[in-house]
Amino acid sequence: MSTGTFVDRIDPFAKRQSLKKKQKKSQGSSRYRTGGDVELTALPLLKDVANSEQEDLFIRKLRQCCVGFDFMDPVADLKGKEVKRATLNEVVDYITSGRGVLTEPVYPEIIRMIACNLFRTLPPSDNPDFDPEEDDPTLEASWPHLTLVYEFFLRFLESPDFQPTIGKKVIDQKFVLQLLELFDSEDPRERDFLKTVLHRIYGKFLGLRAFIRKQINNFFLRKVETLCSGKVRFVYETEHFNGVGELLEILGSIINGFALPLKAEHKQFLVRVLIPLHKVRCLSLYHAQLAYCVVQFLEKDATLTEQVIKGLLKFWPKTCSQKEVMFLGEIEEILDVIEPAQFVKIQEPLFKQIAKCVSSPHFQVAERALYFWNNEYIMSLIEENNQVIMPIMFPALYRISKEHWNQTIVALVYNVLKTFMEMNSRLFDDLTASYKADRQKEKKKEREREDLWRKMQDLSIKNANKEGISLDMIEMNHVKD
Repeated sequence: MSTGTFVDRIDPFAKRQSLKKKQKKSQGSSRYRTGGDVELTALPLLKDVANSEQEDLFIRKLRQCCVGFDFMDPVADLKGKEVKRATLNEVVDYITSGRGVLTEPVYPEIIRMIACNLFRTLPPSDNPDFDPEEDDPTLEASWPHLTLVYEFFLRFLESPDFQPTIGKKVIDQKFVLQLLELFDSEDPRERDFLKTVLHRIYGKFLGLRAFIRKQINNFFLRKVETLCSGKVRFVYETEHFNGVGELLEILGSIINGFALPLKAEHKQFLVRVLIPLHKVRCLSLYHAQLAYCVVQFLEKDATLTEQVIKGLLKFWPKTCSQKEVMFLGEIEEILDVIEPAQFVKIQEPLFKQIAKCVSSPHFQVAERALYFWNNEYIMSLIEENNQVIMPIMFPALYRISKEHWNQTIVALVYNVLKTFMEMNSRLFDDLTASYKADRQKEKKKEREREDLWRKMQDLSIKNANKEGISLDMIEMNHVKD
């Protein structure tokens, strides 16, 4: 995925808003040193020296790239910045095209250069009310250099000459922890690079896999705390966390490679972290990745289906139609992979919720729920269990067919009712008769209630006349009450 595509996915209005804003906000970093004390001079090109001298020159260039610059001042140290940019481009090409250039002495120098440039204290957000769906992200001012460092890091890890046995001496647990902290960067371009880098490290270093999984789990557990009462709250100051989507994307690949049977710690992560993450207000930023992780778990272990569905129903949104549509989309993804035996366990509570969604006055929620009947596999499950599902769905469908304001929804409901009639005509007729009888009883009760109130009003007027009380006085007292 290209960086541009990734940014557009994070904020689809970025390009449109950039037309209005002449300059995008940038940010520096509290750990960047200025280049005032160090003046960089261009070293000879690697291709221009003898092979025996290339390793030494390569190390000198790596050390030169450790010098940091202040990008908050766009006109400061222009010569030094350009020298470093050119050197970074050169070393990227050198390790990409060269063979045998990654000798053991250069490994610590490479990691030192990467650490000097990447590991820094991220400044607090300039906009505490930042809305990722509306506002432009705050971009890293030093990106002209950072992007080349990330590119170099990736080429280093992906090089055919890379040796994990040497690399594990310099890429250790401390390095991984510092890398994970950078996922809180507000710049989506940096998070996209970090996602790829961490995934490569996970693939290259078998000894770090358990540690990486544990730290990602801890990272999420620090963000979401499941209370004994079942409520969910965020334990950090702001209600958005920048790296959730990227870390979930990495987890999706990791979960896909889990061995069976699943370990208890993996199941615990699903229940304690992934399910509660659905409660968050900013769910739309990472819901696609979250739903993918959940489905991956269910494809690994179908017995988790009941727990997952009940968890989603527990956190089902009450007042946010956008989130409700997302929940319905995820439910459909789960039903696409559900086993018939597991479907039987969750059909009653699930279709009670779907009936509520179909009855929603928000047409997008109702429409998304009715689209379930366009899914062939879900239809086959409904048909096998129509004796249970039809009585749950029928009252809501019949009422909507007569009352809903949106004609598209009415048309979809008629199609579902027609499907039910073809599926089990006898049960359909019984449900129709039962529904009409219940409606008659309701209307009768309503008439009796109105008659009772009318009689009480007449009796009140009669008593008032008998006592000589003014009707205006009764009405005033009624208003006060």
